[in-house]
Amino acid sequence: MVAADEKMGPGDQYIINQLKPVKTPVYLVINKIDLVHPDDLLPRIKQYQTARDFTGVFPISATMGNNVDELLAELTKALPEGPQYYPADQLSDHPEYFVVGELIREKILELTRDEVPHSVAVEVERMKDRINGKLQIEAYIIVERDSQKGIIIGRGGAMLKQIGIRSRRDIEALLGESVNLKLWVRVQKNWRDNNQYLRSLGYNIKDLH
Repeated sequence: MVAADEKMGPGDQYIINQLKPVKTPVYLVINKIDLVHPDDLLPRIKQYQTARDFTGVFPISATMGNNVDELLAELTKALPEGPQYYPADQLSDHPEYFVVGELIREKILELTRDEVPHSVAVEVERMKDRINGKLQIEAYIIVERDSQKGIIIGRGGAMLKQIGIRSRRDIEALLGESVNLKLWVRVQKNWRDNNQYLRSLGYNIKDLH
């Protein structure tokens, strides 16, 4: 991939030389075509084509979307089909409990930013019963200090309410059904140093160390 508004330089030539013996398909993608006049684009394409014979040439604009779909379609067609490692309806190799907990945790970090460090976890206690057509989910937000608990709850429970609203929206999109989400905040001192507790939360200890 090269930029349409930049001339071909020694670095580009070096990469092209490295690609010359490659037998697999090599595509030239020229991005930022929205920044140059078409009359200036054609000579630039010819310069690269003279340096190497490409399988395909795609002038695109990632910002404007020009020819992006065509590029993706061509690459998809060229890629060999691999084995199916998971069932078609499986969204992740983690249990749904873990994924739902991570979605909630993501919203906590987005809303609190630097106020709460990454010493926060989410433990999903219940996720199976349905009442009035809504899946009932109950989860605990785990923090290490009382001060962090206060931040997550917020004044009059405002922060916890926002975490719940945003989390529920993403969980419903993930699961494809209506959800009733209830959240509580619990202080668990030094939970990150307890391997047994980490395992209960669904974390792989090998990946953490």
